[in-house]
Amino acid sequence: MEETLSLGRIAGVRVGLHWSVLVIVVLVTLALAQGRFPAAHPGHSALLYWALGLLTAVVFLASLLAHELAHAVVARRNGVPVEGITLWMLGGAARLSGEAPTPAAEFRIAGVGPLTSLLAGGLLAGAAVGLDALHASALLVEAVAWLAAINVLLAVFNSLPAAPLDGGRLLRAYLWRRTGDRLRATRGASAAGRALGWFMVVTGFAAVLLRGDLSGLWAALLGWFLIAAATSEARQAEIRGVLDGVPVSRVMTGGPVTVPADATLAGFLAEGPFGHYRHSTFPVTAADGTVIGLLTIRRLDATPPQERARTTVREAMLPLSECVVATPEEPVLDVLARLEASPVRRALVLADGRPAGILALSDIARALTWPATSGRPGPQRR
Repeated sequence: MEETLSLGRIAGVRVGLHWSVLVIVVLVTLALAQGRFPAAHPGHSALLYWALGLLTAVVFLASLLAHELAHAVVARRNGVPVEGITLWMLGGAARLSGEAPTPAAEFRIAGVGPLTSLLAGGLLAGAAVGLDALHASALLVEAVAWLAAINVLLAVFNSLPAAPLDGGRLLRAYLWRRTGDRLRATRGASAAGRALGWFMVVTGFAAVLLRGDLSGLWAALLGWFLIAAATSEARQAEIRGVLDGVPVSRVMTGGPVTVPADATLAGFLAEGPFGHYRHSTFPVTAADGTVIGLLTIRRLDATPPQERARTTVREAMLPLSECVVATPEEPVLDVLARLEASPVRRALVLADGRPAGILALSDIARALTWPATSGRPGPQRR
């Protein structure tokens, strides 16, 4: 989930908002301003209901952020790099760029989230009781009490033993410790996540169809998200299980055809697609043979035909500074995240500045289809 608006860094962690977070703000504000607040405490102005509803929605977002920040901080303390946090329509997500090294670390990282929400709920409940004892506005007490209840509910829901919820990660930590097999533990937690997701989808639509309760749509949406996320998590675990410890050299396409930087695009095109240049991605080399960039057919195609006779490969290529670069000895898993974030979905594999190969997502996909009984994947041939 890519962020739309950056909020900077909190506790050293990059924090951002996705545009869909507006859905949370609108739904919470609407439900409180036109539902709960007027029903519980009538007689106030509409402006007050809306203002307090909006403020409550913002504080709720802050509590979601606290939940994810707790994950991120504990993850870093356990040696797991954190890319950042993004708040979006269905809550928040702390993006970790690695796996917990041990079941105990996994347990700590997962467990701190629900504990943070539970602590926030307890503090807000205490604040509501205190405000009521001080004879503060009943409407304000109502807002604080709602925040307390929603944080406790968030803690309970996230503790359900189903991936990708925190409880699913706690379940994975338990299974991992019991079996010693992280992949098997992930499969178990993911299966529980899909089961919970389907239960929420079925019961959500049943509530809509049988009782006319439109809130069932929200439960169905959450369930569908759980199914998709649990399936994705299981797939990622399978990928890690196959590629763990495999170097780039065993998966990459070796012996890439290079193109000189000073060649014109027209001259380059004259030799393809059935001649020397029959592929779609080419390392670009300087006169001394070192790689200085990457030329893709897509970048070439962006140059108008009438300009290609006087445009050099150097002018059209993706500079080396903007390319994903790997070494033959580097683990494939360390390159995978960078590949997925790259617009060209390819990495230049260099050995002492010279082209050794190209690693594409399609190479990794082929490696993943290698028969399990045959051992680790061998090098791909062009």
